[in-house]
Amino acid sequence: MAVAAAVAVIAIWAVSGPFFGFSDFWQLTINTGTTIVTFLMVFVIQNSQNRDTRAVQIKLDELIRATAHAHNSLLDLEELTEADLEKFRSHYCRLAQHARKHDFNVGDAIAELEAEEKAMEIKLRQEARARRCKEAARRGAKAESVGEVAEHS
Repeated sequence: MAVAAAVAVIAIWAVSGPFFGFSDFWQLTINTGTTIVTFLMVFVIQNSQNRDTRAVQIKLDELIRATAHAHNSLLDLEELTEADLEKFRSHYCRLAQHARKHDFNVGDAIAELEAEEKAMEIKLRQEARARRCKEAARRGAKAESVGEVAEHS
């Protein structure tokens, strides 16, 4: 509706141009109107964003509250001063750096998985070789027993 109304106003303004002789008053009218509308839309958009932010904060607060090992001191952080927020941020940055340094390294995990895969391939080859050897030994034993039966006959 708002877009349709804006298009209609612009169309009426453009059509009225020849009646006003495309005067300064005619140009000033549209400039003033668009400035006022822009000014008001800033407040509408800001209000909408504030509502959305409050709703998201409430949801995040509920998730923090409901999580067993979460720190309830993190609830309602948006009400703290900038200095306090910076203290929290630097604390969590240090925790993240520590975790990256000590807990999990993607490169090490990939290398470990590749080593396990190679070990499994070697084990499968050894098992296949052992089966072939047993099969050959069984065939050899079977051939000897057939030969012994033929001798005794």
